[in-house]
Amino acid sequence: MSLTILAQITAAAGKEALVETELKKLIDVTRAEKGCINYDLHQDNENPGLFVFYENWESRELWQTHMNAPHLAAYMAATDGAVDSFVLNEMTKID
Repeated sequence: MSLTILAQITAAAGKEALVETELKKLIDVTRAEKGCINYDLHQDNENPGLFVFYENWESRELWQTHMNAPHLAAYMAATDGAVDSFVLNEMTKID
């Protein structure tokens, strides 16, 4: 069964550009990962510091592999102290 992920990232004030740059680095490498159906980054129209990844994965196990990938660790290191909040929802399509 596929898995949908909504990941909401809120940048700290003044760190919006840094967080955006680092999030964009994740896109191509993640889209090439086994099990990635889509990995789409969005930015809020009213709050430029709010970013949302809308992701679909073939399975939770393959998404977990992604979560432990080196490029995610590099993102975490690069944005240390630059993210105010990170909210992640694992979701299942019901219709």
